[in-house]
Amino acid sequence: MKKVYIGMSADFIHVGHINLINNAIKYGNVTVGLLTDKAIASYKRIPLMPYEQRKKVINNIKGVNHVVQQKTLDYTDNLRKYKPDYVIHGDDWKNGLQKETRRKVINVMKEWGGKLIEVKYTKGISSTKLIEDKLNQGITPIQRLKKLKKLINLKPIVRVIEAHNGLSAIVAENTKLDSKEFDAIWESSLTDSSSKGKPDIELIDFTSRIQTINQILEVTTKPIIVDGDTGGVKEHFVFVIKTLERLGVSAIIIEDKKFPKKNSLLKGAKHEQEDINVFCDKIKAGIQTKIDQDFMIIARIESLIIKHDINDAIKRAKAYIKAGANGIMIHSKNKKPTEIIKFCKLYKKFNNKVPLVVVPTTYNKITEKELKELGVNVVIYANHLLRSSYKNMKKTAEKILQYERSKETDDLCYPVKELLKLFK
Repeated sequence: MKKVYIGMSADFIHVGHINLINNAIKYGNVTVGLLTDKAIASYKRIPLMPYEQRKKVINNIKGVNHVVQQKTLDYTDNLRKYKPDYVIHGDDWKNGLQKETRRKVINVMKEWGGKLIEVKYTKGISSTKLIEDKLNQGITPIQRLKKLKKLINLKPIVRVIEAHNGLSAIVAENTKLDSKEFDAIWESSLTDSSSKGKPDIELIDFTSRIQTINQILEVTTKPIIVDGDTGGVKEHFVFVIKTLERLGVSAIIIEDKKFPKKNSLLKGAKHEQEDINVFCDKIKAGIQTKIDQDFMIIARIESLIIKHDINDAIKRAKAYIKAGANGIMIHSKNKKPTEIIKFCKLYKKFNNKVPLVVVPTTYNKITEKELKELGVNVVIYANHLLRSSYKNMKKTAEKILQYERSKETDDLCYPVKELLKLFK
C-alpha cells in the first residue's frame, strides 16, 4: 500500500483531526508525525498533555498505523526519512505562520514524486480556540507553579514581561503577534513601588506586594516570577517562600545586596554587596523550606552593578549554584552588552549549570536570538509596561491643560468601548 504522512500536535483531539485521518486512510497506510513538546513550544504554548500521553491517544485512533516523533515544525527531516507517497494536511495553512512549512513540504515531496493533498478545513472548530477557552476558565495554583520549569525545559528562550496591577497583567497575558507571545509575568519591585508612588528601596512591605500579586493571579494563567529584592533576613525569607508557593507563584529572584537595597539602575546610588557565605545560607534556607521542587529560587548577582570584576560574578555564580540555587540572574547597567556576553561565555563552560536569566533594560540592542546563542534561558523585560504607560499619561495630562479639553488626547487613549470589553 501507499504511504501517507500526517503531521499534527494532537494536544486537543477534535472532529477536524478525525476527518483528516479518515481522508488519509483512503490513500494508504497512515503514519502520524506527532510533534514533540519542544516542537510545539517552539511556535506556540506548551502542550497540555506531554508527548507520551498524546502518543497513546493517537495510537488508539482507528486508521493510524504508526506514530513517529516530529522534532520540529518543519517536516523536512521526517519526509526524507520515511519518503511518503502523500502528505495530508488541512487547507488552512496556505497563509500565516505555516505558509513557509507548506512550501517546503511541496518542494521536498517533489524529490521522489510525492504529493501534498489538502483536505478542506473543518470550519467552526480549532484546537487553539478550544485550549484558549479552557485556559480562560482559570488555572489552579499548582498548575501555574509548575509551568515555568516546563517552559524553560521546552523553549529555546522564555520571554517574560512585567506587570504591576491587574490591567497591565491582562496586557501581558493577552498580547500576541503572529505566533509570538510572552511566556511569563515578572512582578517587579521597581514597578510595584513606582505604581504606588514610592521609591524602590524595599519600602513596600510584602503584605502590599502580595496584594499586587493577587491582582495579577486573578486575571492571568501564565506563570509568575516575583522580584524578591534582597529577600530580607533569612528568618523572614522562609515565610515568603511558603506564601508564594501557596499562591502558585513559580519563582522568586533575590539579589545579593545588603538590606535595604537601592535600585540597581539608580544613578549615583551606593550599593553594598552581601557576603557570599551569608547569601548562600539564605539560599539554603529557602531551598530547605520549599515543598514543591518545581518552585524556583533564583540568585541575582550584582557584581557588575557594583563595578566588581567578572571573576567575582563567576565566583558567586558557582557558590550560589553549590548552595542550591535553581537559577542564576546576571545583572548589568551598561549600555553595551559586552560584560554580559563575557559572563555568558564563561558560564557556558560550567560543568554544573542552572537556568540563566538576564534583564536587558540598558543594553537593549541585543536580540533574543543573540541571547539564545549565548545560552540564556530567560529574558525579562522588567519595567516597560509601566514606563510606557507613564509616558502616555503625562502627555495626556499636558494636552488637557494645553487645550482645556480632551479632544486632542484621542490618539493617546484606548477607546472606552474597547476598554470595557476587557472586563467581560
